[in-house]
Amino acid sequence: MTIHIGAKPGDITETVLLPGDPYRARWAADAFLTDAKLVNEVRGMLGYTGTYKGNRVTIQGSGMGMPSLSIYVNELIRDYGAKTLIRIGSAGAMQEKVKLRDLVLASTASSLSTPSSAIFKEFNFAPTADFHLLHRAFHAAEAKGVQTHVGGIYSSDVFYDERPDLNEQMTRHGILAVEMEAAELYNLAARYGCRALAVLTVSDHLLSGEAMPSEQREKSFGDMVEIALEAAFA
Repeated sequence: MTIHIGAKPGDITETVLLPGDPYRARWAADAFLTDAKLVNEVRGMLGYTGTYKGNRVTIQGSGMGMPSLSIYVNELIRDYGAKTLIRIGSAGAMQEKVKLRDLVLASTASSLSTPSSAIFKEFNFAPTADFHLLHRAFHAAEAKGVQTHVGGIYSSDVFYDERPDLNEQMTRHGILAVEMEAAELYNLAARYGCRALAVLTVSDHLLSGEAMPSEQREKSFGDMVEIALEAAFA
């Protein structure tokens, strides 16, 4: 048990999926895991452990933004022995070729700052995904026929962005999409020698202003969860 996670020793597995929304953790556990058990509900940040095709896996909410994710990932790795951590979440597209409901696999995650910035000081560390997880996720997406893009994303500190000049430069330099957590996840995975990947569903588009209707989100997010699980256990 830690300050933010109330699970007992052995309740959390080495493989953890990390949706930001705790209710999405509950939905994913109900939809994809066998014998799912609630192992954490401290501060309403729900976590579940069950099995997927005979493999034990935990799905733990991480909250919104890098500071919140940093708390949970630090505790999951240091106190519970997590080794493989896969973020599953939504993202906003920043390229015309990336469409609503497409999947983005983040090979890199750029940012203005992260909770790790104070460690690196003037050094611009480039956190990356685990290649083997990325490779497996790409092939799992291909097998399901899901339109998939692999490349760099942007992890933002803020939801209501007021830097159109920065967005223009990111689009110009090929950034696929924006979200709020992956860069710090990749930093922590590198620091502790773990594997990490962000598997993201495009729910809205910064260039066109489109947004995915709520009734379509569950099916698209379901593809994302299944692909993440296949990548973890292929």
